[in-house]
Amino acid sequence: MRTFMSGVPTRDYIFQTEPYEEQIKKAAKLIREADYILFGLGAGISTAAGAQYGGDFFKGNFGEFIEKYGAGPYMQDMYSAGFYPYPDEESYWGYWSRQAMVGGIELDVTGLYRQLIALAQGKKSFCLSTNADGQMEKAGYPTEQIFCTQGDYFHIQCAKGCHAKTYDAVARFRQMDQARRDCKVPFYMVPKCPVCGGKMNMNLRIDQYFVEDEAWYDADERFQKFLREALKSGKNFCLIDCGTGFNTPMIIRFPFEKMVREHGQCAMVRLNLNEAVVQESCEEREVGINADMAKSIPDILKTMNL
Repeated sequence: MRTFMSGVPTRDYIFQTEPYEEQIKKAAKLIREADYILFGLGAGISTAAGAQYGGDFFKGNFGEFIEKYGAGPYMQDMYSAGFYPYPDEESYWGYWSRQAMVGGIELDVTGLYRQLIALAQGKKSFCLSTNADGQMEKAGYPTEQIFCTQGDYFHIQCAKGCHAKTYDAVARFRQMDQARRDCKVPFYMVPKCPVCGGKMNMNLRIDQYFVEDEAWYDADERFQKFLREALKSGKNFCLIDCGTGFNTPMIIRFPFEKMVREHGQCAMVRLNLNEAVVQESCEEREVGINADMAKSIPDILKTMNL
């Protein structure tokens, strides 16, 4: 029998067939009855909130890079363009400073995030996220209750990870974005590692040199403490999976399923436009809503009278 990495048999995954309205009611009930809430955020929630990465949006914000490097396989969207083999550091930071601005620093699609946060009103909650855009924090959710496992658009690190420290680069990126010419930043703006003198990169988990600094471990410790408290309490614990797919399922999607299987107090609400499959063996405590979260989250709020 084929299984996923979480040990869930392939055949145990199902798309629930109940009418949308019934699924919304079930989700509202599971959340309403919970004492603890754990949000799990993937790229889908930002997309539903209004963030864009390709198409006309990419052409409008990165047209100079398309013109210089050609559309090809890379200059199609912000994800693919990040892997372009830029010829030098001035070009690398020319692109990445722009992506940091557009994808994080200047991005504000917090309306849907604020509605999501409202689901946990009056409950103990935490947020586990693979997103780099900082929208949950911008929406007013407490920083100390967020663990972004994959880095963000606001920090840089030694490209070889020679030391476990990251550096706030927001002001630097603003300056680079203003100074960029012909898709390059001036040579004197190129950051160098203050320890080894080598190259620096974005603090994003793109290779084996990703730096997990003190703040990363502190956030992980707070997350683990929250989990221990919630599970030890024996009280109702609802996991809300928002827009996670199968790119890095071992961070949120699979662990959420495992908790539901192993702990009877746990329930899961999975919100996803196309991949809201749930475990048939745990169907009573799971609901998977295949719909635009820009609709399903407000509908759940309305049903909860929040």
